Amino acid sequence: MYKRILLKLSGEALLGEQGHGIDSKVLESYAEEIKEVHEAGVEIAIVIGGGNIFRGMKAATMGMDRVQGDYMGMLATMINSMALQDALERKGVATRLQSAIRMEQIAEPFIRRRAIRHLEKGRVVIFGAGTGNPYFTTDTAGSLRAIETEAEVILKGTRVDGVFDKDPEQNKDAVKFKSITGDEVLSRRLSVMDLTAFTLCRDNKTPIIVFNMNKPGNFLKVINKEEVGTLVRWDH
Repeated sequence: MYKRILLKLSGEALLGEQGHGIDSKVLESYAEEIKEVHEAGVEIAIVIGGGNIFRGMKAATMGMDRVQGDYMGMLATMINSMALQDALERKGVATRLQSAIRMEQIAEPFIRRRAIRHLEKGRVVIFGAGTGNPYFTTDTAGSLRAIETEAEVILKGTRVDGVFDKDPEQNKDAVKFKSITGDEVLSRRLSVMDLTAFTLCRDNKTPIIVFNMNKPGNFLKVINKEEVGTLVRWDH
């Protein structure tokens, strides 16, 4: 069983059956899965995207200033982070929300040593507002926070079962990998994380597991090192 992990969730996953915003059923389901893993004694850090509310890159293609759009995207991640924090605390899970942008009324500022201390005390730590800088994705924020808090692995919770040789939602004959090297992901140009996030993981030899977060029980199975999802490993 892993002792300390970072869970990366996409904002789009919170859409559920809706076209926008947060589906309360998905939020409740995620909170229940996280509670189950927390009760198993695992130290959990979480980074969640904001694409269900606002995407800075998409806004930039429509003429908005990229920096302005990215900061708006960071605020969207805070809305999702607060929603997840509330869902967890209603289930009795102690949490702390840390923001890369100062907003004292709703979150602590990100302080690495404090975050690690919270994890050691058994609190789920949610990192909001990305890295606090424009031009960086929440994937990069997830990689960075995982490395900073010395997480053993990044668990990327998605709506597909792992890494495939092509998009499984578009191609029924897509083949899933049980395990794949980071170099092969790059050479095949497979979609796991953006290049900046991926390079951070490679340089620090941080493994990534991509799995389907929408299947009940999957999160705990991954924690127990069962064969769920796809392991992206860094062979020496």
